[in-house]
Amino acid sequence: MKLQHYLLKKSDHPAALWVIFFLTVCESIFLFVPPEVFMTPTIVANKRRAVGVVIAASLGSLVGAAIAYMIGVWLFDTVGIWLIEHFSTMEKFEAARQMFITHGLLIILIAAFTPVPFKLLTICAGFLRFNPILYLGITAIGRMMRFAIAGFLLWRFQEQANVIVKKYFWQLMLFAIIIAAAGLWLMWLL
Repeated sequence: MKLQHYLLKKSDHPAALWVIFFLTVCESIFLFVPPEVFMTPTIVANKRRAVGVVIAASLGSLVGAAIAYMIGVWLFDTVGIWLIEHFSTMEKFEAARQMFITHGLLIILIAAFTPVPFKLLTICAGFLRFNPILYLGITAIGRMMRFAIAGFLLWRFQEQANVIVKKYFWQLMLFAIIIAAAGLWLMWLL
């Protein structure tokens, strides 16, 4: 119980929004942890911070998308290939490139709104020199919509989520670890 209270207390700290911002920047470039994981504890700890959390996650994601786009434009042969080889495969990048060429704006919106590997498509957009203003605009809309929906649901059901977290903290931690391990294992298989 001490760990649970400690985490919820830290999630309500003023610096929590900066942590969310930083982690969503990283998620847009190389992390494979959904941003909602970073958003949830802060909103569960204090539902009045939901709007700030959504804004921090949206801005962090947009900054990360801009960085990943620039990696695709200027550093693809060095940093881009390293990121792809260490966090995915060149085959997946090629599949992303083909989807991007075929579907363009639709694939950007889908990648921004869903858990599709956003970072691969962002590096690919830079590599293909897709219009950066259009790309970042569509990305901003899709990511903000995604985070706003998650933030609203967490805000709306904060009391119920808090009860569930307090009652099943260790089971939820174990479940999260198992899901993360299974996701990494599946990525390794693919």
